[in-house]
Order: sequence, then C-alpha cells, then structure tokens
Amino acid sequence: MIKVGILGASAYTSLELLKILLRHSGVEVSYLAIRGDGNPAISEIFPGLENRIDIRCANLDKDSIPEEVELVFVTLPPTVAKNYVPNAVKRGVKVVDLSADYRFREKNIYELWYKSVHEDADGINMAVYGLPELFKNEIRNSALVANPGCYPTGAILGLTPLIKGGLISTDDIIIDAKSGISGAGKKPTDITHYCERNENIEAYNVGCHRHGPEINHILSRVSGLDISTFFTPHLIPMNRGILNTVYAKISDGKSVHDIENTFDEFYRNEPFVRIKTQGLPRVVDVVNTNFCDISFTVVRDRVILITCIDNMVKGASGQAVQNMNIMLGFDETRGLL
Repeated sequence: MIKVGILGASAYTSLELLKILLRHSGVEVSYLAIRGDGNPAISEIFPGLENRIDIRCANLDKDSIPEEVELVFVTLPPTVAKNYVPNAVKRGVKVVDLSADYRFREKNIYELWYKSVHEDADGINMAVYGLPELFKNEIRNSALVANPGCYPTGAILGLTPLIKGGLISTDDIIIDAKSGISGAGKKPTDITHYCERNENIEAYNVGCHRHGPEINHILSRVSGLDISTFFTPHLIPMNRGILNTVYAKISDGKSVHDIENTFDEFYRNEPFVRIKTQGLPRVVDVVNTNFCDISFTVVRDRVILITCIDNMVKGASGQAVQNMNIMLGFDETRGLL
C-alpha cells in the first residue's frame, strides 16, 4: 500500500478525493493537513466520513509531510498552493496540484491572470499538464502534475481532435459553458447563496474568466497553432456537472465522416472518454463518474460540439486520482470504475 496525503483537506475537492481513495485498493490515506488552528478529525469537517476514516488533520506546514508519504494531492487555492509544492517536490514526494499554479508554462500568463508573482521557476519547468488523454507519457514520468481546470477539461478534450486534424477553422471558436455551483468552491459568496442561485441561471466573468487563457494555452500547445477561443461560463442551479456547447466552422472539404473517424481514432484506447452515437451528453449520465461524454452535430457550415463532465470528478478529484494512478504505475482506471 502506497501512503498518500492531502494538503488542504477541508476543500470540496478533498472530500471527493477521500471518497475515491477509500475505495482504491493500492493506496492508504495517511496524512491530512488543513490551514487554520486546531486538529479536528476529518469526520468533524465532513460528517459523512465518520467510521470510514478516523485521521486527525495536522496544521499545514511546509515541512510537515511525514517521511512515509510518497504522493500528496494539493487542494489549496491558486496562489497559495505554490507556497507548499516546492518543498514537497524537493523532499522527493510526488505532487498532484489541483490549483492553477502550475498549469502555465509561461509564468507571465499566470501572473497576469492570477495577480501573483510566481517564484518557483523549477516547478513551472518540470510540471506536466495533467490531462491524461493528451499527456499520458509525460505524466507517467513526472513528479509534479498540474491537474486541469474543470471547464478546460471538457473543452480541450472536445476540441483537440478537431483542431489537430485540421477539421475546423481556429479563428472563430465559441465555448458556451454551464456549471453547477460546486465549481465556485466551498467559501460562500453573494452569488452562491441559495436565494441567488435557485431558479436562476446567469453568465459571469464574461471575457475575463481565468479558464479562458488556460484553454487557449493548452490548445495552442497541442496543436502548434495560436488558438484564441471565445469562452463564456454560466452558473446553473445544480450542485455539480459541466456542459460545454462549442461552435466552430468546419474546414472546407471536411465531412461528418471525417469528424467521426477522427474522434473514434483519437479516443479509441481512452477509458474515460465516451463518444456518443445515440442521444446527446447529459449531466445526469456523468455525475459521480470520471467520464467525459462527447457528441457533435454538423449544421450548415458549423460543427456543434457538446461535452459533459462531472466538475468534481473528471473536472477535479477523479482526474487527480487518474493522474496518481499513472504516476504510481497503477492501471489508470483503478478506484474510478
């Protein structure tokens, strides 16, 4: 049994991680750390874990990871995680970071969008973007994996085959994204109160959401092109799930069959991507799973692409465990199917 830990164990993503790790036969959760005073049992923070895991949480400290821990998940907020990741890596502990602090190879992009100086140049250089369907070989040999954002996961998985295959024009890609409220995190805000969200849907951060540059950054990397999408997120009144509707112009001379064949070939050996041939992706079909469902329709000169994930699983903690499995040499589906 490989011992693993969580830095930032009070987050929603940490609860999701613990649920998955408790049914994983190859690892043991032996260390949990939180910011703040006191050493509560994890079941005091999340009562649903009572009689399932009885660990008391340590106070988060840069040097406090026990020697026997081989891998840690970092579920701290962006701009905070980078204060703890370097020490873990230096001690030889593998890291899966769920914040945004290591997703960008160019630190100037990160600093522009997250308004924080990033001083861990070594970490930026060694970090691998943790989208297994695109970077599996790099993840396998990495000590630091940057888990993708929830919105980017579905958008990138849907668009990459089309862009790399030259099937769509890259100058007019529109991503209309809708997410459940858990994507906003655990800290309450005015817009996440029940009275604000119930019976309501609204766009937010139009043209300035931090996941927009992440989507563009990774699509540009995998394609070798300069990709700039139009990304608009919306909050909808449900707990979890993301549905992306993506619009792009089909390239001249390309057909529905070209798109079908490209998707089938690209994801043929990927256990968590399902290309829907009957019906359209729905949140209810992916919730509490690590699947990304994808479908497409060609309408006149456009491809309408729909992708759907659970933002807490494939968009966060499930994908983090998938990355852990690859890093530690397990079957990537272990604990997730």
